[in-house]
Amino acid sequence: MVRVREHSHVTPTGEIDLERWSAQLPVTQRGDDRALVLEACILVREASARPGRDLPDWSHEADCFVAGLDIALILAELHVGTECLTAGIVYRAVREERLSLDEVEQRFGPGVSQLLTGVLRMAAISDLKTQRDSPVLGQPLGQKDNIRKMLVALVDDVRVALIKLAERTCAIRAVKNDEERRWPVAREVFDVYAPLAHRLGIGQLKWELEDLSFRYTYGDAYRKIAHLLDGKRLERDRYIGRVGDELTRVLGDAGLQFNISGRAKHIYSIWLKMQRKGIGFSQVYDIRAVRILVPEIRDCYATLGLVHGLWRNIPNEFDDYIANPKENGYRSLHTAVIGPEGKILEVQIRTTQMHEESELGVCAHWRYKGSDSPTSVANSYEEKIAWLRQVLDWHEVTGDSSDVAEQFSADLAQDRVYVFTPNGDVVNLTQGATPLDFAYHVHTEVGHRCRGAKVNGVIAPLTNTLKTGDRVEILTSRQGAPKRDWLQSGLGYLRTSRARAKVQQWFKAQGRDDNVDAGRHLVEREFRRLALTSVDYRRVADKVNMPTVDDMYAAVGSGDLAYATVLNAAQTLVGKRAEPQLQVARPGSDPVSRAQIRVQGVGNLLTHMAGCCKPLPGDAITGFITRIRGVSIHRSDCARLLSLQETGPERVVEVEWGAAPRENYEVDLAIEAYDRQGLLRDITSLFANARINVLAIATQTNKKQHTATMRLTVEVPDLGALSRLLERINRLSNVISVVRVSE
Repeated sequence: MVRVREHSHVTPTGEIDLERWSAQLPVTQRGDDRALVLEACILVREASARPGRDLPDWSHEADCFVAGLDIALILAELHVGTECLTAGIVYRAVREERLSLDEVEQRFGPGVSQLLTGVLRMAAISDLKTQRDSPVLGQPLGQKDNIRKMLVALVDDVRVALIKLAERTCAIRAVKNDEERRWPVAREVFDVYAPLAHRLGIGQLKWELEDLSFRYTYGDAYRKIAHLLDGKRLERDRYIGRVGDELTRVLGDAGLQFNISGRAKHIYSIWLKMQRKGIGFSQVYDIRAVRILVPEIRDCYATLGLVHGLWRNIPNEFDDYIANPKENGYRSLHTAVIGPEGKILEVQIRTTQMHEESELGVCAHWRYKGSDSPTSVANSYEEKIAWLRQVLDWHEVTGDSSDVAEQFSADLAQDRVYVFTPNGDVVNLTQGATPLDFAYHVHTEVGHRCRGAKVNGVIAPLTNTLKTGDRVEILTSRQGAPKRDWLQSGLGYLRTSRARAKVQQWFKAQGRDDNVDAGRHLVEREFRRLALTSVDYRRVADKVNMPTVDDMYAAVGSGDLAYATVLNAAQTLVGKRAEPQLQVARPGSDPVSRAQIRVQGVGNLLTHMAGCCKPLPGDAITGFITRIRGVSIHRSDCARLLSLQETGPERVVEVEWGAAPRENYEVDLAIEAYDRQGLLRDITSLFANARINVLAIATQTNKKQHTATMRLTVEVPDLGALSRLLERINRLSNVISVVRVSE
């Protein structure tokens, strides 16, 4: 039922006595904590006179100072700490921009500021179209469900959710007489925040949020049930009193410790039960109810036996939520019996701890060490709910909820992100999704014509990783087609299989000749860039299980076969490919250990990489015995090696890569680009981010043609890493070409 609160701290003249208000708080405060809370009250009272902005989800009559005090009263009943109380007091003033976060942090510390930041992020929910519950953008779930999950995903500290629930409770009270704002606020609370309070198990807020929102959105049904209850209220009270007296006698004779109280079923719960079961008001058995609290679980079952011995129970109306708790952690025994005077009576039996948990939910865990942890659940939403319930439970052990939250957050990886469309709809995506994934989720044609994206109003690359709460806008061309680069996993354009399948489907629909030409261009461009000139394409096609070379090209062009797979196949043919570990070569050491090169038919010889061609693992290689430096390792197509073979064919030996090369290899690169300011900085930053060591660099600028040519020597572990590096360089603005230099 709707909870009625009296403001005894308001003087007859309408002023608020902060000392009396502070004494009203149902928490025990030390002197310093009490002074901090009063300081926050005074600050908000002063800030209420400053200019600010009107909030669409609050009544014009509600003052941020009074609202802050009411929010704090609700939070105090949930047994939160001083930081949370302080944040609740100043929250609305901050949201109305009468106080800045910097000012709050300076006065009350980073803890309060971080809580406010979290609540402000959740406030974005108020801008959404929660009235619509139909699936949006092809999603299987409606907006209400997505919004609830998005809201939970935003919460990194359970106190953030408590502040927001308390604030929404005050907001829905404040719009009681505001016809314009009452319905949208009630709709939002009904769809989003009352279910959240239920999932967290905060019964005392859930009931009020449900009843008030039900009253504002379904007024006729609310008034009908309220009238029926009003007509029987005195009778119910007298009846519950007689039942309590009889139970007291029976339980007392059994030597049990207990506490008995009557429980009024709230109006929305009565209506919901009538709708769910298709029954009338007279068939709701738990309108008359008593609750029995006992110390231990064994006392619950002993009490149940006594109740069933006293009155006849109704078949199929018994629920054991102790052995099988509800999803939100609720535990209790429920039974319906035919009580005195032949009237239906519900009896709830639970321990004191269970009662605290049902009333305060996550807050109750703060005070009970060692309570049962929630059972493990399959999806991240359920895990996050369980995590929120655990944080306050662990607070007693650690004494610092922020450390606990950080510990749990590290272990709880969310596998979904929730982002906004420009129209305020919520889209549910896989963790790590990009704007391009979002575009294909919205519509296939939007993805095909996508040429850019804005994230939170700022132009962002299509490879940007989206976060929960981002607002994404896709920039499209009138006519467009997907790019084959989008299918390259190393470039990071697409992270979801759904979007990748749509791109592949588009390319498959193109003509075979077009796919053959595109595939040939991709493969030959990559091989030229890597300076792989001695490749038998027919053998490579056989290696990737393609009947002909053209079939291989067509598969690459349609997206069925990644050209990286073709590259790997080529490497296994021209030389056994190894998987070296990336590590920087030590200065002064031989760049290749003996274990990395095997010389056929000869004992252990000193080997070194030829400086003319600088082979990499995967290149076809041949050895040449020098007079003083052992075996010089060349690429098999090296021009210098061909010359040496003519002068000393007897000194040519067969060599192959060993099983585990461990060092990086020197490679020469040539970059041609249109000159611009910051070009060299961008290239070197790319190497730094990829942890690639640059050994030498030389640049030359042609001022007439406005071009720049760079020659670099870098260390890479193998051809695969080199391919990814060249592709990243090629994506930089103004870069014309980048190739490996073999001589």
